[in-house]
Amino acid sequence: MKIPFLKANDKVAIMAPAKQIARTEIDVAVKTLIDWGLQVVVGETIDSKYFQFSAPKEQRLDELQALMDDPDIKAIFFARGGYGSIQIIDNLDLKAFKKNPKWLIGFSDITVFHAHLHSKIAATTLHATMPLNFEKNSKESLSTLKEALFKGKMKYELKSKHKLNRKGKGKGEIVGGNLSILYSLLGSKSFPNLKGKILFIEDLNEYYYHLDRMMYALKRAGALKDLKGLIVGQFSDMQEAALPFDKNSEEIIYDAVKDYKFPVYFNFPAGHVSDNRALIFGKAVKIEVGVKGFSLG
Repeated sequence: MKIPFLKANDKVAIMAPAKQIARTEIDVAVKTLIDWGLQVVVGETIDSKYFQFSAPKEQRLDELQALMDDPDIKAIFFARGGYGSIQIIDNLDLKAFKKNPKWLIGFSDITVFHAHLHSKIAATTLHATMPLNFEKNSKESLSTLKEALFKGKMKYELKSKHKLNRKGKGKGEIVGGNLSILYSLLGSKSFPNLKGKILFIEDLNEYYYHLDRMMYALKRAGALKDLKGLIVGQFSDMQEAALPFDKNSEEIIYDAVKDYKFPVYFNFPAGHVSDNRALIFGKAVKIEVGVKGFSLG
């Protein structure tokens, strides 16, 4: 499902489907989007509080539903992640969205929406930075976000190498997101079919043994065996248990996929870091992992 590119004077919205966020925390993002020539609508879930959430789940659902149904809204920026998207996804009506698709932008807990929409209606979505992070983001985070939204461009040539990279070429649609969220969706109607896909994963603040558990869960479920490629983003602030696991994130992930032949690239600049570059999920691309680094286009 192709999404129309943004253009000057398009109306976009910012809302919080999960954790609460103050209006002041998105000021930089609002200014940036206005500077890009966009009209910005700020939802009532911004600057609202309901325990750890931005609002009761019914209000979060109603606001998101209204924005998805509104043909004048051309993109929805999820202000932040946290936890809570899973509470509303099953009651989201996608009929109007299928007729007038628009960009949904975010990462982390927003993986729920990426996975669900890809699984249900093969929607294209944008894994990218969120308004909460604009102030601290790298120049590349914001420029790749803008290029994706206004031109549909996603091309990377990266020189960085890793000893566990597995050389090769792959072609397919990119899907994925936060590994913990994908793991939580296993066995549900929201978990995407990964056969023939290029999987991207990232995560934050997990124990190494739990990372191993998640990778083995995907492997045992048959979700990894038919991939056309694996792109490993940033696994930030990982934790060691009282008894050391004795492997780092890259080694754990490599062990889970070492029996397969698809290309694997480690250390892609995306995830819970300032340099969080945009990936258009659902877009068919070619990747190559070689002696000089990595290419995607």
